Amino acid sequence: MRFHATLPLLSIALLPVMAGCSHVRVDESREAATVIASDESVVVLAKPQIEGAGAEGEFLDCVSRQLASRGSQKLNVHDNEAFADRLFPWFEPGTVPTRPEAVTTLLSQPGVAEEVAATGVRYVVWLDGGTRKTDGGGSLACAAAPGAAGCFGFGWWEKESAYEATIWDLHQSRSVGSVGTNVTGTSAVVGAIVPLPFIARVQGTACNRMAMQLRNFLTGTSPGS
Repeated sequence: MRFHATLPLLSIALLPVMAGCSHVRVDESREAATVIASDESVVVLAKPQIEGAGAEGEFLDCVSRQLASRGSQKLNVHDNEAFADRLFPWFEPGTVPTRPEAVTTLLSQPGVAEEVAATGVRYVVWLDGGTRKTDGGGSLACAAAPGAAGCFGFGWWEKESAYEATIWDLHQSRSVGSVGTNVTGTSAVVGAIVPLPFIARVQGTACNRMAMQLRNFLTGTSPGS
């Protein structure tokens, strides 16, 4: 979807319908069956990168909250910082296993298996991705004068939230699959004396869809069941 800076009056009137829209794409790849027990937990961590961490901290926290707050469908979610602190330094960016098969070696280290067992964590979800602006245009100007103020013009922008989660089973020391979410959305602000924003909340939508996918994946249920 593309908008131009100069729009006829009818097009501007239609902006509440056109702007703030999103497109969602999801995918899943399963390598093994997964059924999380009531006494088992999941932890959501940023996938380590060569420089820094993967997904943003706010997105990790959002997915964790969503997984833990769905009534009868909620999962036991271990706090990611508490998990990393308890397993220090084994889950730090420079020392964390890069392959699930390396978990066997990790658990053979003195005291590590006991610490993991104490957390109750069976599945580690490695999140990677981010939200970025992909396009934009238009012009919006605001001014104030004695007794009057207002904004005129039109501005629009597109954002994309693309995230992938890889799931490790610590009991089997293997990857059991991955899920991905891609959300694109167009937002706009119309200056008609008072600025009128129409916002596509792509990151929030991506968080909700990612949490839904992970819940279905880990519980072995199909969407909508």
